[in-house]
Amino acid sequence: MSTVTTASPAYRSPPGRLHAILLAGSVPLFLGALLSDIAYYQSYQIQWANFASWLIAGALLFSGLAMVFALVNLLRARHKSGATLVYFLLLLAAWVLGLFNAIQHAKDAWAVMPAGLVLSVIVTVLIVVAAWIGLGARTGGAQ
Repeated sequence: MSTVTTASPAYRSPPGRLHAILLAGSVPLFLGALLSDIAYYQSYQIQWANFASWLIAGALLFSGLAMVFALVNLLRARHKSGATLVYFLLLLAAWVLGLFNAIQHAKDAWAVMPAGLVLSVIVTVLIVVAAWIGLGARTGGAQ
């Protein structure tokens, strides 16, 4: 008599769940920063720029921790290519550009535009694509 064991996706393990929560949590934070930048661009109410700064800081924390999980998964992977590598590189690019965006938002509110808005658009697209790949069924939930 033999037993059949199936590998469970990584997002079902406790560290995998935390990874998925951190990754999924960074998307609305970066998206909220983008929406705040759009609101600031349309109204020039300084509080929108401040709100975007705080959202970017939270998003950097979440995506940075998700990137640590992605790096561990990349180092543990047999093949250091494919979706695992693309996912890590997208997270890395989003985090680095997000850091530049945070530095841009640290300026005086009047000096934030238009570079802050452009960076927010780019970072939001990168993090959405990274989340799509990282939470997709192909990679087993951010493997």
